[in-house]
This record gives sequence, structure tokens and C-alpha cells, in this order.
Amino acid sequence: MILIGCRLQRQLPGVLINTLHLYQQFKRLLGLEAITRIDILIKSGLIFDGTGSEPFKADVGISGDKIAFINKKSEVRSQKFNPPIPPLGKGGKGGFDRVIDASALAVAPGFIDTHAHSEFTLLADPRAEGKICQGITTEINGNCGLSAAPLYGKVLKHREKDLIELGIYARWSIFEEYFDILRRKGIALNLVTLAGHGNIRASVIGYEDKTPDDIELKKMQALLKKSINAGAIGLSTGLIYPPGVYSDTGELIELCKTLSQPCKNIPSVKSPQPPFAKGGEGGITNKSFIYTSHMRSEGDELIESIEEAIRIGKEAKINIHISHIKTSGEKNWHKINNAISLIEDAQKGGIKVTCDRYPYTSSSTDLDTIMPSWVYEGGAGKELKRLKSLRVKEKIKKELLYDHPEIEYWESINIASISSKKNRWMEGKSIAYIANQEDCEPIDILLKILIEEKLRVSAIFASMNEDNLRRFLSLPYAMIGTDSSARSTSGPTHKGKPHPRGFGSFPRFLGRYVRNNGLMSMNEAIHKITMLPAKTFGIYKRGVLKKGVFADLVVFDPEKIIDRATFDEPFLKPEGIYYVIVNGKPAVWEGEITGSRSGRILRHGR
Repeated sequence: MILIGCRLQRQLPGVLINTLHLYQQFKRLLGLEAITRIDILIKSGLIFDGTGSEPFKADVGISGDKIAFINKKSEVRSQKFNPPIPPLGKGGKGGFDRVIDASALAVAPGFIDTHAHSEFTLLADPRAEGKICQGITTEINGNCGLSAAPLYGKVLKHREKDLIELGIYARWSIFEEYFDILRRKGIALNLVTLAGHGNIRASVIGYEDKTPDDIELKKMQALLKKSINAGAIGLSTGLIYPPGVYSDTGELIELCKTLSQPCKNIPSVKSPQPPFAKGGEGGITNKSFIYTSHMRSEGDELIESIEEAIRIGKEAKINIHISHIKTSGEKNWHKINNAISLIEDAQKGGIKVTCDRYPYTSSSTDLDTIMPSWVYEGGAGKELKRLKSLRVKEKIKKELLYDHPEIEYWESINIASISSKKNRWMEGKSIAYIANQEDCEPIDILLKILIEEKLRVSAIFASMNEDNLRRFLSLPYAMIGTDSSARSTSGPTHKGKPHPRGFGSFPRFLGRYVRNNGLMSMNEAIHKITMLPAKTFGIYKRGVLKKGVFADLVVFDPEKIIDRATFDEPFLKPEGIYYVIVNGKPAVWEGEITGSRSGRILRHGR
């Protein structure tokens, strides 16, 4: 009897474990494991899950910052049972009704802006209204060679005016310090960043037209490694801007080789497979490092510039991403076939090449980018001195007239934003129009504006072709990037007449090009702006709707979504987007921006 009792005592723990295991399996079958409550319930939405698959009707439950379940309506009917839904939470600040009736709406993963410039504007105004109202929940920042860090020496001096103009008085040198300031302030959306080649080069060499020696190159590589260790996901270049314009291909290859080698101190990712991965495709690993480039030319030397980018990817053994791909200037529109062939031949050869594009035929950047590159050497102070020199002025005018003799070119350049009140009337006007009003030649008024405004002028350039735009948007490896900073409808970022892409890119893509023009199916389009960029940039557990991933979602009307922002009124919010959720918190509720700051800094290896 005692022997039997001892045996039962020994066997009892095993019986209990087996019973508990069966109970957990039953809970998993019902979709209820680990759910204590549902904070937000989205009922009967048409689910575009980000994979490109056909949409399906389902309920989505959000618990904390994760998606707790997705109950397909077809599954409920076929299984003849409806998994019980845990009790709703009491709601958060603002008294939100935590149930969304999405029966006439679509539900998608939060949109990912693959090309943003919000490093400083998010510090000035964390609301990021222009991005949030488009359904953007994650931005890739640090593009075109310009990032928040490193900021040493001449690059800090160069960016000082930007910081002061935005009312930012905190200062930092490295990414860790920048992230700490940003985290304390709070942001409306998730931030991912690249390390800017311009920052790295100027921190070591300044703005001189020179090739780095061995010591300088090693210092640049060390700064890049430090940035990667802090969480940057790769290297970006802006090869039309100083100091990137002075770099050669060899320099960029050597820096990119730094990315293709293991970096010390990067925390390992315990689960390298994100929810969209199959068969061991990476989450955030060293293979996810990427080289992105605003190439040397997007017009006259477009083909040579693509060849350079591909060469860098091949020799450094790294993935490459072409920023805002375009054929700029009417005489270059015919180059699109050759450009696409180059990219796709490289892909067939084993080089991963992707690109992004905004859905507009006008670009926007600093007005002085049309100057010959030698004008920039030495930084802004020396550039201004050259512009004021009568002898140098004549040389500049001669070169610009040679390149752009036609009046149509000057009619295609509009002033977007200007610093002084005196010249504020010029915003939204073309260089040709302003020259006519001032009774002088376009080049003379161009130089006058740059001198009076101390170079702080941005402009919009109409130089692209609608057919080519549609072709680029249709490429299966092309994503959407706004190429804009996060702005709001009031406060320090609400100024000038910036490009409307800052408020309109994603709804314009989905409304005008997908729904109205039938460029592709809605499920293919959603894939382009969610899962595809998440995979390309190694963003873990985002870009897809699936149980257990972070709750970044957009609820919109596919029949109504459209942009409203124009070049005359660039701060108009789009229509048709009713709910935006960032890490489980409402950023847009019933079409109104909540002011939530639930965004996170998404860092490599973390």
C-alpha cells in the first residue's frame, strides 16, 4: 500500500503537467492563450495583411502593444464556433470607445515611409501630423547622407542654424544621446535611422573637396561602426550635396565593407525570424545592413550613377537601395528602360537592389543644389563668399546658362520656403516669375535670393514624366517614400509652401494610382508600403497583420482614401483614413489626431 502511494505521488506531477498542456492547447485552439483583456477590438474589417494575399473579413483584437488575435469570419463559420472574446479594457485617456466597427472599411498594417527627413522636426514637434494622418506609423530617417548623428566639428556648425530655426536647444554628438533626448520627449510614430555619410565625412574632413587619407578613412569607418552599434541600420549617401559630392566610389566601397563585416557589441536577436519570415529569412541580423543612395545624378548621368550604386553593392557585398528613383529632365525621360534593365540584371546576378519613389512628378530640395559642385567647397560660409564675388558670379552664370539656356527651366523651379519676411512673397512663385517682377534675369534673381537668404531656401523642381512615374511605382521592388520631414498644421514646422508629399504621398498612391488608375491591386499596393519595406530594412514584427506582432494598424475606406494637399495648400490632411494605431495606442481616432506619443525608436539588434 505504501509502495502504491509512493508511485502515485511520483506520477501525479506528470499527470498535472499533461493536463495543463492539454488546457493550453485548448486555449490556443480558441485563440485565447496569454490574453487577459482586449484594449481595442476592430470588428468585421476587410483585412489586407501586408503579404500581398487576397483580403479577408476578420475581427482584430489588440491587447497592450500587440495584436492578440485575428479571427477570420470564414473560419468562424466553418468551425461552427466563435472563440469567445476576453473582456474589453476600460479605455485610456480621452474616453475612447474601444470598439471599431470596420464592416465597411479596410484594415492594414501601419504604413512604412521608406524615405523621411524628420530627424530634427520630430524634436521640434513630436506630433508628426502630416505623417500620422497618412497612416504612416514608421519612418526610415537619416537619408541622403543627412542624419541626426554623428555631429562633430564642422557638421555640427553647419546644422546649428537648422536647430535654432526649429527652436531645438538640446545638443548631442552621437546617436545614443540623440535617442535619449527623443525618447524623453516622446514621438507619435516609430523611428528607424540610417547613418548619414555626409555627417560622417564632415565630422572627419569637413566640407573640403579631397580624398580621405588612410587615417581619415579609418576614422570615418570607426564613426560608422559606432553609429551601427548605437542602432543605425545602414549607411546613406547624398552624392549631389556637400560633402558627399566630393567622395569617390572607392571611399564608399570601403565604408560599405564596414557594414558587411560583423560589428562588435551589437546585441544578438534571440528570435531572428520575424512573423513574415519563411525558411530562415532574416529578422534584424548583420545581413540586414543596407546602403541607400541619393545618387550622383538622376538625369544626365543617371545610367552611370546606377552603375556606380550596383558596383558598390557588388564589391562591398551589401544590399543597395536607390532613393527616390527618377528620370529627371525631359531629355532623360527615354533612359527609363535602360535604368530598369541595369537594376534587374544586377538582381539576376545576385545583388539585392530595391528603390523608393514618391507619387509626384515634382521634386524638392535646397535651391542651391543647381550650382556647380565647386561652389560648395569648404562649407556654407565659403559658398556665400563665392556668390558675392563678381568674378565668381560671372563664372557661375556662364556655367548655368550653358546647362540651362531655356526659360522653361526657370519656369519649372518654384520657391518652397524662405527665411526672411522680406522675401516671403516669393514662396510658391517660380524663379522666372520672380525675375520678371524684379525686372532682371532668372540667374541674377537666383543668386540674389541665395545671398539675401544665406542659402536657406528650398525649392520645388518640376522635371519628371507621369508615364515614367507610373512605371517606377509598378516595379515589384519599388516602395513609397515621402522624401519629407514630419510637419504639423501649427507650431514650428508649419511654415512655407513645402512639397505636398509631406501630407499626401500614401493616400495619393492608394487613391489616385491604385483605385482610380488601376495601377495594381489594393493588396499588392498594401504589400509595397508595409511588408516589403519591413523586410527590406529588417524591421522586426511590423509590416504585417498577424497574431503576436506589434499593433501598428491603419483603418481606412478604400473607396474614399485620397490626398488633398496641393502645392498651394500643402498642409491639407487626406480623406478616408479614420483610425491609426501605433504600438496599440490610438494616434488617429474617428479621423481626428489624438496627440498620442506612443512611437518607439527601432534600433538594429534591439
